[in-house]
Amino acid sequence: MVLLRLLVLLFALVVSDLHSLPWFINVSESQGPGTVLQFFSFNCSSYTPTPTLELLNVQPPTTFFNPPSLARWQGTYVGKLTLSSSARLDALMVNHYKLWLKFTCGNYVTEGPLFVDVQRDLSHIQCAGQFASPAGEMIRVPETVRPGARLYILLLPGLELHGAQMSIISAQDPPHFPGPFSINEQGWLQAPSQGLLGQAQKVFQLQISVSFGQRQSCQGMVMVKVLPVSSSQVSFFEQAQNITIPENLAPGSEVVQVWARGVNLRYEILSPMPSPFFSIGHADGVVRTTAPLELARTPGTVVSRLQVKAFERHQPWDSAELNLTMNVRLVNLWPPRCLPALLVSQIPETAPVGTVLTTLTCEDPDSVGATLDYKLWFRSSSDPASLCLYDRVLEVNATLDCDTPGSCFQHAASILVLDGGQPQMTTEVPVLVMVTPVNEFSPACASRMFRVREDAAPHTLLGSVVGTDMDYPHDNIEYYTSGGPSTFAVDRLSGEVHLLGPLDYEQQRVYRLTVLLIDHGQDQNPNCHRSGSCTITIEVEDVNDHAPECEPPFQELTIYVPLGRSVEVTKVSCRIPQEPQRLAFSYSIVGGNSQNRFILQGAMLVHSDLVLGPFWPEQRNTYELLICVADAGPSIPHLSTTATIVVHPVFWKASREATSIHRTTVPSMMTPMLVTDTEAFWQPQPWFVVVLTATGALLLLVLGWLLGRLLQGLAHLLQAPSKLAQALLLNTIQGTKGSLEGFMEVPKMEISQAPSSIKSLHFDGRAQDSRTGRDYLFNTCTGARRWL
Repeated sequence: MVLLRLLVLLFALVVSDLHSLPWFINVSESQGPGTVLQFFSFNCSSYTPTPTLELLNVQPPTTFFNPPSLARWQGTYVGKLTLSSSARLDALMVNHYKLWLKFTCGNYVTEGPLFVDVQRDLSHIQCAGQFASPAGEMIRVPETVRPGARLYILLLPGLELHGAQMSIISAQDPPHFPGPFSINEQGWLQAPSQGLLGQAQKVFQLQISVSFGQRQSCQGMVMVKVLPVSSSQVSFFEQAQNITIPENLAPGSEVVQVWARGVNLRYEILSPMPSPFFSIGHADGVVRTTAPLELARTPGTVVSRLQVKAFERHQPWDSAELNLTMNVRLVNLWPPRCLPALLVSQIPETAPVGTVLTTLTCEDPDSVGATLDYKLWFRSSSDPASLCLYDRVLEVNATLDCDTPGSCFQHAASILVLDGGQPQMTTEVPVLVMVTPVNEFSPACASRMFRVREDAAPHTLLGSVVGTDMDYPHDNIEYYTSGGPSTFAVDRLSGEVHLLGPLDYEQQRVYRLTVLLIDHGQDQNPNCHRSGSCTITIEVEDVNDHAPECEPPFQELTIYVPLGRSVEVTKVSCRIPQEPQRLAFSYSIVGGNSQNRFILQGAMLVHSDLVLGPFWPEQRNTYELLICVADAGPSIPHLSTTATIVVHPVFWKASREATSIHRTTVPSMMTPMLVTDTEAFWQPQPWFVVVLTATGALLLLVLGWLLGRLLQGLAHLLQAPSKLAQALLLNTIQGTKGSLEGFMEVPKMEISQAPSSIKSLHFDGRAQDSRTGRDYLFNTCTGARRWL
């Protein structure tokens, strides 16, 4: 042993310091007090204070370990850990300890654990407990125990691994013993075959020997005390009880308390054993729940049958039994669950009645398979006839006509699902049905007739084509022309018919135009359109736009007129070739009728000699008459033309009886031409006229001022000549005046009165006045004249 400890010490010298912890060591449970568990080596150069090694704590707490010792050996500190004098290691009781060690070297402190594992020693098994104590273990049995009944079980840890053999070694001689007690290999102590009846208050001492392995054994004692049976029996007030409880009781909730007659009673559940959902208080008899009683998860808990036993504490054979029936009542904890939780459907408005929108699937979590009630509730009072609910199926109940504004493009409702539990719970499933529009109807329009004057200007509004469409949005129509003349156009959005080109009543009086109507925006598919058409008739109203034409337009006539008589000259023949039905014209002489010798009687031109003035029978005149021919009637405006008739009257004496007319006409090919000259003019804006006027006025003022300045300069230049120039100018003016008055001479006194400087004036030219013929001298520089 000393040699072993020396080897351990040498090994500790070469191991590392405590900072290499944690350490793991194994120790046999057979090791006794003083056993060295571990050596530790430390290097510490500090001598003051002295290094220390401490055991701080042990888990689990025990006194099996001594405080570690620390000694210096050859410059190294060696620590040692040993078992204390109270150490009784038992691997079956505790097989693992954790020791926390602390090493201090000067200011250096380190800590670490040491783990001790207790190993089982199969060669060292002992009897333990009250059985191995000197007083032995006392058991109490009633005297009414049946013969051979199991009274006690001897349990020794580890004996089952070694095939232990047990036997009763104490004497069991009558008359004290009614018969021998027995014990088998499993440690079952059994009552004598004769029973224990009549052995009340006796105590039987049994010495039991346990042998195992090779020459290994232990002994113990069991004391059997026989108890008398009490004359008062334990009994319940009722043999059976039915209890109804809700399923939502929490675990640990009190269900019922059972009562039995007796003293110092205890209660237990006989069956089922173990009970998964209920327990009973051993002293008070209160039955409590031990697990949730949710019927949806554990349907078997609907009815639970418990057999409860009540017995006296010291006489367990004095007992009574009670049958408890636990009826678990379903509690409505959860509302129905539905799939889908939100119903959203989209259907066209043409969906027929009975169309299935969706089928609702619901179940009650509290009662799987239970019957549920379904109700359809509408959020708006205007929708109840649109949808209906048959059991779980949502169907279309009425025609979904969405051609009325705001009628049914969206139906909002809710399906209420009600269970049959208490309290009744409801689940609401929102329903949203979107009705999509369908283009069902084609647009239509009524045939119409418009009238327009043939002189109507372009872009004139003739009227409107009114199209109708029963689909919503109503009358969402576009208008187009299908073929037809380009003289008219239809507005694409409003349907207004406008005139684009000129009209001529004489060329075409009636137009027929086909208008094509196409709807849009009335279907879920934007490319789905319907079309319709109608015919409009446009009548052109006649407007007087052709002037009369006369045949011939020009005539030259020679007539022989007797004195004092009227003579028909000619008949003006006019017509309108484009409108031959118009024959009413008015005639008037508008020129050339001097002395009013001609009158018109309708279309007949008549020469009248009744209003003549002085008459010269042989005198011959020529009259160029202009006759205005205008159309008459209700048509406006009234257009006219002018026919020219040249008349050469020849007056005859009264004795002449014959009258003749010589006609000269213009060939019919000379047709007057009506020329229309359209003159474009510019009409400026009013602001431009104002600006132009102001600018012009300002310019005139500037020019006036410049002209005034120019005249002032000329005036200054003209004031420079001497009085001689003024006299010469006066002489010139007077000479001119004299020539105009009939060549009157200028008095010689004017020249003599002139200054002497005039006489010395030099004239370098001579000329003759073209009007008077007088000669005069002139100065080419000054322009001065001197009459000779």
